[in-house]
Amino acid sequence: MRFPINDQTPVTHRATLPEAADVVVIGGGIAGVSAAIFAAEQGLRVVLLEKGRIAGEQSSRNWGWIRAQGRDAAEIPVMLEAGGHWRQWDAALDGATGLQQTGVCYLAEDDATVAKYAEWLPNAQAHGMSTRILSAREAADLLPGNRNAYRGALWTPDDMRAEPWLAVPALARIAVEKGALIREGCAVRGLDIAAGRVSGVVTESGTIRADAVILAGGAWSSLLLRRHGVSIPQLSVRCTVTATGPMPEIFTGGAVDSKLAFRRRMDGGYSLAPAGYHELYIGPDAFRAFRGYLPQLWADPMGTVYRPRAPRGFPDGWGTSRRWALDGESPFERMRILEPAPNEAKVAEIKRRFEAAYPELGPVPIAASWAGMIDTMPDVVPVVDTISDLPGLTVVTGMSGHGFGIGPAFGRIAVAMATGGEVGHDMSRFRYGRFHDGTRLVPGPNL
Repeated sequence: MRFPINDQTPVTHRATLPEAADVVVIGGGIAGVSAAIFAAEQGLRVVLLEKGRIAGEQSSRNWGWIRAQGRDAAEIPVMLEAGGHWRQWDAALDGATGLQQTGVCYLAEDDATVAKYAEWLPNAQAHGMSTRILSAREAADLLPGNRNAYRGALWTPDDMRAEPWLAVPALARIAVEKGALIREGCAVRGLDIAAGRVSGVVTESGTIRADAVILAGGAWSSLLLRRHGVSIPQLSVRCTVTATGPMPEIFTGGAVDSKLAFRRRMDGGYSLAPAGYHELYIGPDAFRAFRGYLPQLWADPMGTVYRPRAPRGFPDGWGTSRRWALDGESPFERMRILEPAPNEAKVAEIKRRFEAAYPELGPVPIAASWAGMIDTMPDVVPVVDTISDLPGLTVVTGMSGHGFGIGPAFGRIAVAMATGGEVGHDMSRFRYGRFHDGTRLVPGPNL
């Protein structure tokens, strides 16, 4: 199995660009690909443009969890919809996404954590989810052989897993089969604007006219929006993941405690990651957005490690251009795939923690390690909204580390917003205006 997708991955999609489309989608991650599927299903002329590779960034670098557990209350109905799309698409692809219903378990090392999980439980009960609190004995039975002592757990057996580096490219094939045009290696330099509204996009290969543009650019969304005078307080943090080689099965789903997360993969290995740890590179946007992030930092003061300077070319790098001409090279062409180096100290640490938790497994074989930049928002919930200052533009970004599972539903919703269709959910929690209208930002549970 190849993980994750990077600039060595062969280009698959080379569609010839049309002069005009009904909808242009910027970004080939899970949300953008899903939007292309739904737009094509409606018979719309849709073009998806990806500067690097489909799923080349966070959509192939995440943990692969598809969970409703632990989400913000406003996300739960959207996530339940997304679960239906995942099942439908995986069936159509004969299992190519690796989708399996194996459950997600949040392990509690103390009574305070059990109580925190219990406070969230009514959110699940309100939607008929299978979530329940496990006792210490039940948690031990769920994870036989684990040497850690847990006081209990939050357990959702209906939650699922999939293989990110397989799933999103497979979904792109569905989009093409339904009539979408996809072009990899084609950066959108900016929006084409006429009479105060979006009239298309300017790419490195020419202009495409379109009355509706959906921006699903992940960590790059804020940079493109700022080029057009639209400000969102989006930052990106580095998270490291390690993949083991094939090992005996100790748990079929995904589990996490305060230090370590792990998930069984379809190839027989495990994906391991540090829990509650991420790294923020300080750049211009970090200074601009600092005040908005204070509630999040106050709630989790030890979860963020600060790095003084982003690598060259990163979206919030000190040397990254904030203004560029649309007829010249853009930052999106200078860095086709945002591929940070993994934190090797964390790789060694999580390897030790997994070996300590399951000593009978012996030395853990490491097959690969990588990192991704998670686009986040001050309240840890996405922006999914039309932009009133730029009619014709819909933004779906800031997935805050849990976009892989929910992306299919947000993709559908973005298409509905862009075309005047039925959204089907209360989207007020995700509106763009919350950052500018005096709304008090309340961080989601981020469990």
